Amino acid sequence: MSLADLIPSLRTTLSSRLAPGLWPETARATCDGQLLVGGVDLAELAGRFGTPVLAVDAADVRSRCRAYREALPGVEIAYAAKAFLCRAMARLVDQEGLAMDVCSGGEVAVAAAAGFPGERMVLHGNVKTDEDLKTALAVGVGRIVLDSLEEIPTLAAVVPTRQQVLLRVVPGVDAGTHAGLTTGTEDQKFGLSITTGAAAEAVRRVLARPELELVGLHCHIGSQVRSVRRYVDAAERMVAFLAEISREHGVELPQLDIGGGHAVAYGPDEQSLDLAGFGRTVPAAVAGACRWHGLQVPRLTVEPGRALVARAGVTVYRVAAVKHGVHRTFVAVDGGMSDNPRPALYGARYPVRRFGRPERVRSVPVTVVGRHCESSDVLAEETLLPEDIAAGDLLAVPCSGAYHASLSSTYNQVGRPPVVAVASGAAVPMLRRETVEDLLHRDAG
Repeated sequence: MSLADLIPSLRTTLSSRLAPGLWPETARATCDGQLLVGGVDLAELAGRFGTPVLAVDAADVRSRCRAYREALPGVEIAYAAKAFLCRAMARLVDQEGLAMDVCSGGEVAVAAAAGFPGERMVLHGNVKTDEDLKTALAVGVGRIVLDSLEEIPTLAAVVPTRQQVLLRVVPGVDAGTHAGLTTGTEDQKFGLSITTGAAAEAVRRVLARPELELVGLHCHIGSQVRSVRRYVDAAERMVAFLAEISREHGVELPQLDIGGGHAVAYGPDEQSLDLAGFGRTVPAAVAGACRWHGLQVPRLTVEPGRALVARAGVTVYRVAAVKHGVHRTFVAVDGGMSDNPRPALYGARYPVRRFGRPERVRSVPVTVVGRHCESSDVLAEETLLPEDIAAGDLLAVPCSGAYHASLSSTYNQVGRPPVVAVASGAAVPMLRRETVEDLLHRDAG
């Protein structure tokens, strides 16, 4: 064995585990300043794939899928594909035995192309186009969530056989999160209101349609929800509505989907949703409410997305320039809001870590900005980085597995970065880097 062969194992030995709440489970920092995820040196990954590049720790995703199954035995776990989807991700979710929440014909098509079973898909969305429904019905999507009265006759007119449906109901519960992430209160675009009578009218109309089989209710109170109590409130209100349906129509619906939105910590001062507490409390609350109303306990479904993939992702950027202003120091990187629009959209905050060389100086507050022609293209405000930060340095942003690739754009005609799965020392592309040729391919001029 040569000295070169010994270096990776030596680095692993002389390394420390990073905070598991923010970084992937396998993330390690070495004494010489390197950063490894899934046994892969991220500096070497950047050299191979260029920057920006998003590394996804496959073992971390699998671990979190299994944690949900263990915390919620007997509960259907449906991965919310909008957090991050490609064929490799769909195959991973399938292998872990999860169902999948999809929100468009495109998401259905990607999952189906990976061999994900249509019967384990649940199609959501407050607007479903004819093409969305055509794609979903072609692959045999198991359940379709109706979001408006208008969708009922539209779907009934096109289903080839009897289609199982859920009704999305507004539970009237404030998720206690950012206004742009709240979906369970009245007067917003999602769902059918119990208060106005729209939900009850939808039940009557669906039951009158022989083409549609109403199998349950669905709700979603928002994203980045930390309070288990708010899920309990929503679940209890949903069970109360199930009881109303039973009294009026003599039908007990066998399914209840309470959505996802489980919070993930993006900084050391933030809290994630307590999964163990959720698993102990919410199913018990549903069962207790059903006993109170004299109902059979429905099969429960939850839809985590961010909670399964966010912490598995680490984005690597390269510093392009450092500018010292009057009051602030700006560190400009080769990515930005086109690969992570969340800070600009709703003020998301991220930690940033320099790696690739040992830290021998103090850290100072800097503002990490992107390359795009917008003042709002800020990735991290007043974050601590070594005072000798310089062009060419590598920066790692953890907790970037969810809603980065999904929300990415080609603003300024900058191609979207690659996504690479890392596990057991190997790096396997999930999505390749978007090229100028890709950008020109859809240009009809």
